[in-house]
Amino acid sequence: MQLTGAEALERLLAGEGVTAAYGVVGGKLAPLLHAIARGQRIRFVGTRHESAAAMMAAASFAGTGRIAIALGEMGPGSLNLAAGAGTAFGNNLAALLITTNQHRAAAYPHAGMFMDLDAVHLFKPITKWNAVVHDPRRLPDLVRHAFREALSGRPGPVHLDVPQDVLAAAVEFADDEFDLRPEQYRPTTGPRPAIHLLHEAAEMLRRARRPLIVAGGGVVASGAEQGIRDLAARLRAPVIATQMALGVVPTDSRHFIGHGGIIGGDALHAALREADVMLAVGCRFSSWMWDERGPLAGRAQQRLININIDPSALGQPARHAVAMVADAKAALSGLIEALDEGESPEVEETWLARLRTQRRAYEAQFEAAETPQDDAMHPAALSIAIARALPENALVVFDGGHTTFWSNDIIPVSRSRSRFHDPGMCQLGFGLPYALALQIENRSVPVINITGDGSFGFTIQELDTARRHRLPVVTIVHNNAAWGIIRAGQRAQLDFELGTALDGTDYAAVARGFGCFGEAVTHERELAPALTRALRSGLPAVLDCHTRFVPHPCLKAFGRMNAYGFDALTRVPARAQ
Repeated sequence: MQLTGAEALERLLAGEGVTAAYGVVGGKLAPLLHAIARGQRIRFVGTRHESAAAMMAAASFAGTGRIAIALGEMGPGSLNLAAGAGTAFGNNLAALLITTNQHRAAAYPHAGMFMDLDAVHLFKPITKWNAVVHDPRRLPDLVRHAFREALSGRPGPVHLDVPQDVLAAAVEFADDEFDLRPEQYRPTTGPRPAIHLLHEAAEMLRRARRPLIVAGGGVVASGAEQGIRDLAARLRAPVIATQMALGVVPTDSRHFIGHGGIIGGDALHAALREADVMLAVGCRFSSWMWDERGPLAGRAQQRLININIDPSALGQPARHAVAMVADAKAALSGLIEALDEGESPEVEETWLARLRTQRRAYEAQFEAAETPQDDAMHPAALSIAIARALPENALVVFDGGHTTFWSNDIIPVSRSRSRFHDPGMCQLGFGLPYALALQIENRSVPVINITGDGSFGFTIQELDTARRHRLPVVTIVHNNAAWGIIRAGQRAQLDFELGTALDGTDYAAVARGFGCFGEAVTHERELAPALTRALRSGLPAVLDCHTRFVPHPCLKAFGRMNAYGFDALTRVPARAQ
């Protein structure tokens, strides 16, 4: 059959089950946009900036486990797309980024035309794999290679740069070229662990007095949530979910002691410090699990059992006693089976109860954070009001810097893939694009973006995308009229202040200017009725909530993590002196 490169590309994407494409329309993208329009299998969502398109593709995978594509025109469009790609790369989220480039006669090496850009070298550091498609006949091979790389082992974004004439050129393909199923050219299941390692780990857990389970994003990617819960019940163990695994253990579970790493409260820190055996599943021990000396795992007499599908995540940065290269679900199933073959675990009777008591005491301080009548809201008081007003089935994105600390601690979660951080890249402003993609994937579910005023400014233009595509996402802004955490840091470290003021912007009015719903909230008691009105409007909405800056209780732990360096590594710990 004869097809253009763009038509072949559309067929290959549809064969992988791709249903969403995000980006800004461009002239060189026209053949691909035409193929998408004719195929009617992939929905194109036009954004106002390509960086938002990359974030939306990341969100699609975070929310569903399915790949979406993000498109960038050559030159500036590719640069803009790269600006948002870090959210996928930093959080191990699969996405396919597609850019165009000059005609092959003027590209690689580039001849000096306007908008020249070596997109391959631009995207190489922020993707798992990338390539230029020099001939349309190579599209089947290279697209399948891209999906294989994106979805095998630790997931991540991949990139194809397709020159404009490759998209437009018509070539012959074999009649059965597009009949190949994904399971014929890439693995669709992960590796199983070695049996002797399962028994070694089971014996270690059986003898543990204070076992601790750490669940990372690999648990969610594998669908292994129930395995974590079953194992926690057998071991009578607390569970810490990383920021990529919120909901693996619900906040109302008897095994919950805090989540999100070092911003998760006193009980979480105590568990990391006192556990004698730690089981980590699908966790790469990023700096959200560090202090000034590095990972809070495998120290002193603590033994670490580490399970990860990516061998490079084992042994670095955290040292282990037992390591398994395995799919999380397969490993947990085998580990539970091995545990059940022997004696019951010897867990300290007060271990979990003591941590749960510590967690309740930590949460009590937030309940006391009321707002005086004529003052701006305490962020904890606003977060509690949001938590109480949220629809039970809502999906919630935690955007912002310091703002996310309050959301992480106070907003409840009952299931995985329902609360979303960006811990890997910490890209301010990712929240609104993320929420839009989640709304596209979940049309009948309320989607809420909780953000800070500084963060909101990075992608506020995507309110236009929300209105045009009828995506009734509600954005709740913690508006303290400043880069609050930066201002506090400037004052504390060097007793100065420069460039931190953000006062004078009426975000509710900005929303109305885009044709969205907008309302100001000045006290926490106003939040619930305002959220009800926003949801009933059927429009994208912004609730501009006037808050004041209050340091979160875990800022000290965050500061210790940021103190990591050669001086801290060579200093003798105080308890060892």
